[in-house]
Amino acid sequence: MNSSTAIEKTVVDEENTVAEKIRKVPSDTPFVLGLSFIFGMYILLILGMLVADANYTSFDDIVKTLKNPDIQYSMKVTMLSCVIATILSIVVAVPTGYLLARFRFPGKTALDALLDIPIILPPLVIGLSLLILFHKFHIFGTSIEEWCVIAFSSIYSLITGKMPDFSVGITYKIPAIILAQFSVSCAFAVRTMRNTFDQMSPRQEQVAMTLGCNRSQAFWLVAVPGAWRGILTAMALAWARALGEFGPILIFAGTTRGKTEVLSTSVFLEISIGNLEGAVAVSMIMVAIALAVLFLVRLIDGRKGGLYDIN
Repeated sequence: MNSSTAIEKTVVDEENTVAEKIRKVPSDTPFVLGLSFIFGMYILLILGMLVADANYTSFDDIVKTLKNPDIQYSMKVTMLSCVIATILSIVVAVPTGYLLARFRFPGKTALDALLDIPIILPPLVIGLSLLILFHKFHIFGTSIEEWCVIAFSSIYSLITGKMPDFSVGITYKIPAIILAQFSVSCAFAVRTMRNTFDQMSPRQEQVAMTLGCNRSQAFWLVAVPGAWRGILTAMALAWARALGEFGPILIFAGTTRGKTEVLSTSVFLEISIGNLEGAVAVSMIMVAIALAVLFLVRLIDGRKGGLYDIN
């Protein structure tokens, strides 16, 4: 056997060995089935809760609940407060997210982590912290609550020419609801905008600045229009978070029926008077609203996150 024949035989043997190894690669089916099982169990839990709520109430109960004047007032306050809290969240989240994504500065890591505190802390702690901040923290001998009373009174008198009755401050009033919702929902909006700007290449902004734009013009003319999907997603998430807020509102704004009642506290009030059917009906209304918002988020995002197809 000459050397060329030996080399050819060696190559053939190696090819056969590689082919045999390839044939022995275990199937991915068990792995995919395992993933699907875990995913399916959690989906079943969520669907189970929704089906249980749906079976406990009826369409007539929901209609009856919607005709309740207290629930109608609650829905109005909920929509108003959620919209205002969302607007405030976006006003803060867009520049904050851009700053964290585009600039380096001392203490950035610590400040970035600090922004997640409203997400991590228990909601009741957020409400208690707001209550203490507004009533126990003083600036020039005056509490923040009293400063807010002065500011609101001045603005109201300038607009209407009349002095409002803010003798008890803004705590346990509608502004307290908005502030409680904003305190938590803004953190979600900031995180969304930070991720949005992180995923956007700064090249277009740099090109704009080489063509004569300053940083501010590049932000408004290039970055903000380019981040419109992220802004809409942040708005939807902030609105949904504000809708479901309960703990901070309970502590900071109270649950006075017909005054500081929102849909989340309506569920609590209905349970407290033993009207479980009414509580479930209000819950189903909130579920319907939340599903609509989540569908909007998915529609806006519209991007495929997966790389593999399960056939």
